[in-house]
Amino acid sequence: MLVLGFESSCDETGVALYDQERGLLAHALYSQVEMHQAYGGVVPELASRDHVRRVVPLLRKVLQDSGRSLNDVGAVAYTQGPGLAGALLVGAAFAESLAMSLGVPTVPVHHLEGHLLSPLLSAQPPRFPFIALLVSGGHTQLMRVTGVGEYALLGETLDDAAGEAFDKTAKLLGLGYPGGPALAALAERGTPGAVALPRPMLHSGDLMFSFSGLKTAVLTQVRNRDLSDQEKADVARGFQDAIVEVLVRKSLTAIKDSGLGQLVVAGGVGANRELRRQLDAKAARRGIDVYYPELEFCTDNGAMIALAGALRLTSGTPAKAAGSFAVRPRWPLDLRD
Repeated sequence: MLVLGFESSCDETGVALYDQERGLLAHALYSQVEMHQAYGGVVPELASRDHVRRVVPLLRKVLQDSGRSLNDVGAVAYTQGPGLAGALLVGAAFAESLAMSLGVPTVPVHHLEGHLLSPLLSAQPPRFPFIALLVSGGHTQLMRVTGVGEYALLGETLDDAAGEAFDKTAKLLGLGYPGGPALAALAERGTPGAVALPRPMLHSGDLMFSFSGLKTAVLTQVRNRDLSDQEKADVARGFQDAIVEVLVRKSLTAIKDSGLGQLVVAGGVGANRELRRQLDAKAARRGIDVYYPELEFCTDNGAMIALAGALRLTSGTPAKAAGSFAVRPRWPLDLRD
């Protein structure tokens, strides 16, 4: 069966076509980053309107690139939540309407489930069960994944997620939006150890996270100071090192406690090169296999939604008849209903 997937939870419009037998056939993505840069962050109303403009051209491109037509589609998957309500409504309404016109069922998908399963798009995917570190813009969570739809929350952030802390710290350093990649690039020029910052909850004895205090520590470093370029780089390096150390330590602890040997890292922050370097090195010494999605699938994308929808159908999750729908801006991943 061919599953058509739509992602529209925030500021990226993604469309993809996934074949349950052959894998991903084609995908297309449009990012709104340039539009939101002028405002220093995502403007929900602008995001929703742009999804309306982009979804049809992206769908046409995916069909053209795959050599398939809408008549070949057997089911339509879309992001039901969590995310911006208006943006979610655009994707959900379009997907449900399209499915109804084609006479095919729909599969509402949890956005974070898409991220969690995205490494399965790789040529060498992980096997169930595994531990997953989800580090997207608004979420930092450790999950035990037993199978499709079988997720147990092990730990999560009590306040700011790692991605939020990256963006807010980047703003303190005068960097543009989105701040995470800009701060990571600046950190590469920083001197290790030049700026000492706290490692929140590193020794808490559990798998919970907290990053708002780290952001406040950076504020203390930069308040009322005219930092040189090198000093900004040193602060960025100190901040990134603190985030990475906490993420790596907690992830390896989760693996040890679980007795499993596979770690999946997914979400936008999962593209951070320093995080990957340290995880790979420390996991290798412990005989742990680490899996990441391809870089193009780290950010929000339609391929992960089409994949999640296809896997849900394969695992026996019943598709729903197209028509009525609701979006879920807030939706815990381990609580499906």
